[in-house]
Amino acid sequence: MNTELFIARRLFFDKTNKKFLSQKIIRIALFGIALGLAVMIISVAVVTGFKKEVRNKVIGFGSHIQVVNFDSRNSYELSPISSNQPFLQKIKTVDEIKSVQVFATKPGMIKTDESIQGIVLKGVDSRYDWSFFGKNMIAGRVPELNDSARVNEIIISEQLANLLKLSLNNFAVFYFINENEINPRMLQLKICGIYRTGLEEFDKLFVLGDIKQIQRINNWKPNEISGFEIEVANFSKIDETEQQIRNATIDYSEKSKSVLRTENITRMYPQIFDWLKILDMNVWVILILMTLVAGFNMISGLLVLILERSRMIGVLKAMGSRNWSIRKTFLYLSFFLTGRGMLWGNLIGILLILFQKYFNIIHLDPVTYYVDFVPINFSLFHLLLLNIGSIAITLTMLIVPSLLVSKISPEKTIRFD
Repeated sequence: MNTELFIARRLFFDKTNKKFLSQKIIRIALFGIALGLAVMIISVAVVTGFKKEVRNKVIGFGSHIQVVNFDSRNSYELSPISSNQPFLQKIKTVDEIKSVQVFATKPGMIKTDESIQGIVLKGVDSRYDWSFFGKNMIAGRVPELNDSARVNEIIISEQLANLLKLSLNNFAVFYFINENEINPRMLQLKICGIYRTGLEEFDKLFVLGDIKQIQRINNWKPNEISGFEIEVANFSKIDETEQQIRNATIDYSEKSKSVLRTENITRMYPQIFDWLKILDMNVWVILILMTLVAGFNMISGLLVLILERSRMIGVLKAMGSRNWSIRKTFLYLSFFLTGRGMLWGNLIGILLILFQKYFNIIHLDPVTYYVDFVPINFSLFHLLLLNIGSIAITLTMLIVPSLLVSKISPEKTIRFD
């Protein structure tokens, strides 16, 4: 029989403890633990949700990895490559790769009677995955592309539509300039859909349509494209997957005149992903502070418990109990009390993040935060780590204060009472 655990359980469930002063202090300590854990759960869910939401939006515009011509400058005017690449079959066998899609980009301008705006026309083919833009559509539909005829339909952002005073089913006039050509090329395309992602710098730039329109403007052959967009299954392994793709393209480049290069989304937009990394530091600061607050709250509660139970400690010592045995009793009791506070903390934190996740109670300014409401990433793994880490650190902090037990003399406490 575990004597220390038995005594701790009796003390924990003893209803007569309510008359002790320590109970009021313990309640304050448990409130601090519950509040601290709830704040940690909410912080991790919000920050990871925010990072995931912004990251997915950036990836939606350019996928995870791109393979383009090595001669291309760091601009949207890319040198053409052939869509019939021998390495495609090899990289499609890589486990982490979900899809490979062709694309082409062409910088240009939209001109109306009152305004003019620089844009990038992104062309895709009939096999393009429209799921990202489909869920961000606020009006109309995505273009219905095919492999035979050119489609004169595009989708633009709500920001561009408002700026240029364009609406659904309007025709927009585009102008493009080619190298070594004096006169600009003109296109008149119909707006079949309007999207809104909240990423202002992307929304005001990208217009999506048929890749055959770009091929015609650039005088490209039907099999010439700007590059390939590759979607990976696990973002955390993007560097490893890119290396596998790079190795495949290098093997091909040794047998061909064309030289290809790979770019992953984190290097294409470093300012956004560096900013997202900084958010991790904020979370760690919150976690450390809340854990320390919970630990010091329990330290004060444990010290009061030991002082109020000094007579019991004296009796146990007189009966032959060792100091470590009595310390274990109070550590078990602290574990039960901390668990009660964490139970309430979990309940409060989980309820709040579920309310936000399903009802979007708290809204944000998308111009500033890139999202319309506070995003939530509810992860059982994160929840488990927070609970295990919190209780482990709290109990570790209580080991030193429990040494007070060894300072209590059984002779003095029993004789004093």
